[in-house]
Amino acid sequence: MKTIKFFIASFAVLFFFASTERASAQLQAPTPSPAATVSQVVGFTKINIDYSSPAVKGRKVFGELEKYGTPWRAGANAATIIEFSTPVNIGGTNLRPGKYSIFITPNESGDWTFHFNSKGNSVFAYMKDGKIDMDALGKDLAVSVNTTPEKLDKTKERLQYYISAEDNKVAKVSMAWENVKVSFMVDTQVDQKMESFKGAF
Repeated sequence: MKTIKFFIASFAVLFFFASTERASAQLQAPTPSPAATVSQVVGFTKINIDYSSPAVKGRKVFGELEKYGTPWRAGANAATIIEFSTPVNIGGTNLRPGKYSIFITPNESGDWTFHFNSKGNSVFAYMKDGKIDMDALGKDLAVSVNTTPEKLDKTKERLQYYISAEDNKVAKVSMAWENVKVSFMVDTQVDQKMESFKGAF
């Protein structure tokens, strides 16, 4: 009986160490720019943003890492994707429900620009001879909107997106990183949808 118990205990110990070694072999270091998601329902519309969150890490981000006047993917790793569950209006342009990739063009002085790519492509899909082909990029843009950047009092180490429901009709979407915050407004067209609903009866 003692021999059987000893055999079972030994097998259990060996199994434990073998499992631990396999788990250690599969464990990878955390990604430098972890994936993040933020979502908010505004009016009848769910707004969702999937992005990666890079860190400043002591670098000068805007103007050096991300050049002024050059569209940037508004995050890291894959394209930053915003999704609307219903039609919305941004900058006076009606957008269909679905997914759009976001690019941002930072500027040293004056407004920055948010670009919404209708195909959900990465900004790198428009690279030609080491530069962004602005003509090709422009063909796939659903809308571009200018926004005035806000200076932050404290450095924002990791890039982060926020969605505010405001009056539950218009959403304010903001991106903050390093010492800058930029925002754009999304009209979820609550009144128009209510009128359409009434008109159906």
